[in-house]
Amino acid sequence: MDRARQERLRRSGAAALEICVIAALYVGSAKAGLLQQLVRGQVTPLWPPSGIAVASLLLRGRRVWPGIALGAFLTNVTLGPSLPAVLAITAGNTLAPLCSYALLRRAGFHNELNRLWDALALIFLGAFTGMLVSATTGSGTLMFAGVLHPGGFWPTWWVWWTGDAMGVLVVTPVLLVLHSVRRPKDVPPWRWAEGLLLVAATVGVGLVEAGSTPLLFLGYPLLIWAAFRFQLAGAAPCALAVSTYAIISATRRAGPFAGRDLLTNMITLQAFNGSAALTALMLAAVISERNQTQREIVRACGQLAGMAAKIATSSHSPKSPNREAEKLPDDAVEKLPDGEDEKLLDGEDEKTEPRRQRQRPSPRP
Repeated sequence: MDRARQERLRRSGAAALEICVIAALYVGSAKAGLLQQLVRGQVTPLWPPSGIAVASLLLRGRRVWPGIALGAFLTNVTLGPSLPAVLAITAGNTLAPLCSYALLRRAGFHNELNRLWDALALIFLGAFTGMLVSATTGSGTLMFAGVLHPGGFWPTWWVWWTGDAMGVLVVTPVLLVLHSVRRPKDVPPWRWAEGLLLVAATVGVGLVEAGSTPLLFLGYPLLIWAAFRFQLAGAAPCALAVSTYAIISATRRAGPFAGRDLLTNMITLQAFNGSAALTALMLAAVISERNQTQREIVRACGQLAGMAAKIATSSHSPKSPNREAEKLPDDAVEKLPDGEDEKLLDGEDEKTEPRRQRQRPSPRP
C-alpha cells in the first residue's frame, strides 16, 4: 500500500514539475517574442509560445495543457486590459494548440516529420487552421474590451494569426528535432566541416538581411542547402534563423521594409517567413522520404539476393538414388534387365525380396 502511494506521489510530482517547466518556457519565450511587438505591445509577427505549446502537446500529450494555460495567463495578466479579457485571451491561447494537436493526431502526424504528409499536416492543420482560434478570440476580446478600434480588428487579427502560425511553423520543428537528436556515429570530418560552414553562412546572411540593402532572398539558398544535406535537422534551425533576421529587419524598418506602412510591412514579412518555412519543411520532408524509400529498396534487394542464393544452393545439392531413378526416361527403364528397375525405384535388395516378373500386356489378336 505504501509503495503504491509513493508511486502515485512520484507521478504527481513529475506531472507538476512538467507543467511548471512548460509554463516557464511559455513565459520566457513570450517575453522574447514581445521584444518585436508591432500592435499594442501584445501582437508580434512571431509568437514562439504557440510553437512551444504545440510541440509540448505532441511530445507529452494532452496532460500538459495546464502548463500552457498557466503560461498564457502569466503572460497576459500584465498586458490585458482587465481580468475577464485576460481570461478570454488565455482560453484562446490554450484552445488553439489543443485544436492543432487534435487535428494533427487525427491526420496521423509523425513527430519525426519524415514524410511529405507530415509537413503538409503541420502547415495547414497545425499552423493555419488551429491558430484561427487564438487570433479570433484575442482580437475579438481586445475589440470588445474597448482597447481596439473596430477598424483595426482585421489588421490585428492578421498579425495575431500569422504570428501564431509562424510560431508553429518555425519553432515546433526545431523542438521536435531537439527531442529526437542523437550524436551521430562514424561521421567523416568533412561532414562536420560542412555543418560549420552552413552555420557561418547563416550568420553572414543574417547580418546582410538586417542591413539597409534589401537582400532577404539570400536566405533561400541556405534553406535548400540545409534541407538537401541535413534534412529537418538542418532545415528547421535555418528557417528559424532566417525568419528571425527578417523580423529584426522589419522592426527596424530597414531593407525592403523602409518607408512603408504597418500593413504592407506585415504582408511582406509574413509572406517571406511563410515561404521560407514552407520551403524548408516540405523540401526536408521530401528528401527524408526519398532517402527512406531508397533504404527500403536496398533492404528488399538484399533479401531477394539472399533468397536467390538459397535457391541456387539447394538446386546443386546431391540427389538420392530414388530421385535419380524417378528422373530416368521411360525407354531407359524398359531397357533395364528384369528386376533392376524395382531395385532402383524401391531401393530394395534382390536377396531379401523375391524377384517379381514384370507382366507386359499381350498383343491383341
